[in-house]
Amino acid sequence: FVSIGNICRSPIAEAVFRKLVTDEKLENKWMTDSAAVSDWNVGRSPDSRALSCLRNHGIETAHKARQVTTEDFQTFDYILCMDESNLRDLKRKGNQVKDCKAKIELLGSYDPQKQLIIEDPYYGSEKDFETVYEQCVRCCKAFLENPH
Repeated sequence: FVSIGNICRSPIAEAVFRKLVTDEKLENKWMTDSAAVSDWNVGRSPDSRALSCLRNHGIETAHKARQVTTEDFQTFDYILCMDESNLRDLKRKGNQVKDCKAKIELLGSYDPQKQLIIEDPYYGSEKDFETVYEQCVRCCKAFLENPH
């Protein structure tokens, strides 16, 4: 799961997906991680509002922000991102990677409510983080049931 800085949307998506696969007893079938397009927050914990939102839903994460690597494109089957800017950046990077096997898609393309873009809540309120969480739950469930 990829967003611009890997401290809000993508760690929420990663934690939500990890909980889903654990609840379904599928954790041995999935390797789950998240990363950033940028290098702004490398090594930082997720935003305190993201952690608080996850905790309110009984989910913990120990993720530290990192930047997408060349190996990610060669290792992961899917790279799911949050908005068009992420998608553009990832496709450009993916095109430069020899043996790129990752399918790069918008996580929102799986949303049954058709909310294609998962907006960055960084400059928003607690409610915006909750909206991101709800979108991630819907999209991750749909993706797990039926990856494109």
